Amino acid sequence: MRSKIPELQDALAGRFNDHHAMLCEAMLARIDQADRTINALSERIVELHQSPEEAAVSLLVEIPGVGRRLAEVIIAEIGTDMSRFPTAGHLASWAGMCPGNNESAGKHRSGRTRHGSKWLGIALVEAAHAAGRSKDTYLGSQYARIRGRRGAGRAAVAVGHSILVIAWHLLSTGETYNDLGGDYFDKRRTSTAHQRRLVAQLEAMGHKVTLEPAA
Repeated sequence: MRSKIPELQDALAGRFNDHHAMLCEAMLARIDQADRTINALSERIVELHQSPEEAAVSLLVEIPGVGRRLAEVIIAEIGTDMSRFPTAGHLASWAGMCPGNNESAGKHRSGRTRHGSKWLGIALVEAAHAAGRSKDTYLGSQYARIRGRRGAGRAAVAVGHSILVIAWHLLSTGETYNDLGGDYFDKRRTSTAHQRRLVAQLEAMGHKVTLEPAA
């Protein structure tokens, strides 16, 4: 904007007086103070995040869409000890990241998420939108599929739920994140179609087929 200073001065002439300047100066001072506070708190968080907190943050930042700040928010809200939550579903329910399922007579109606941690929900939704922009990732593919059918808001909640489930597994096992890939859903659809063809062939031969999940 420096090349346009003369034009800016002309635009402000008669409409920007000393009182306006004082108000702007006060607002800019508040912004500078907020920046200093954020920097001081960030430095303190780094100091406090010793093992196992730092190790947990290192695990979570591998998830697409989860940066260091969001990982710190997640850890601050749920902790690092996942023994409090018997399953990932228990954690998602506690966090309010389980969309309700209202079904009657075969018709699905919109469900609402339960009330949970406000800051955790904000962090997960922010991470979900970031993951939705990632390329060739499972979460990016999931976000795109749901957004096309149900909109960006519900896609963000669903992907946020997935991120929380992934976080539970990583923190429970200590294993690093292994992405399933952006073509996961295409492969699953192809595999399911192939499975159905095999079942149909066996049934045509007079066999009764019962499918059970692998151990």
